[in-house]
Amino acid sequence: DLTVEVRLARDKIVKAVSGVSFDLVRGETLAVVGESGCGKSTLGKAILRLIPTSSGSVSFDGRDLLAMPEKELRQMRPAMQMIFQDPVSSLDPRFSVARLVEEPLAIWERGTPEERSKRVDELLEAVGLDAQLVRDRKPYEFSGGQCQRSSIARALALEPLLLICDEPVSAL
Repeated sequence: DLTVEVRLARDKIVKAVSGVSFDLVRGETLAVVGESGCGKSTLGKAILRLIPTSSGSVSFDGRDLLAMPEKELRQMRPAMQMIFQDPVSSLDPRFSVARLVEEPLAIWERGTPEERSKRVDELLEAVGLDAQLVRDRKPYEFSGGQCQRSSIARALALEPLLLICDEPVSAL
């Protein structure tokens, strides 16, 4: 029964997401389909608590993410990742693609630097990018599709249990 309300003006509130409920089991894929502006992106961000919700709950691994303190939520983050709709703006333009993909692994201290570098190459190759050609390039040197592939590799780096994809193939 997830609801997200957005205040547009002092006395004007819009329900961007209104009473959405569904169950998703491990290994299952769910597609949310609707017109542009109907709240699909907002729903995805609300599930991960990237934006505030007005009411409802999000149960993940038996725990309510919306009621969880920030410190506990942070520990859950590696298990939940998102591929954002706009691949270009979701990547830091100052970082090389290798650094962008490696960053989650480094933050969560997964592997040695050598193991992380190898994992980055594997992820880039898995999404159709030649690691040796692209690893030192910056996002602004890529097409939208190449940026999207980089975003997908980054989202997969921590092997999340839940992957929310906001139009992940639109730029491909």
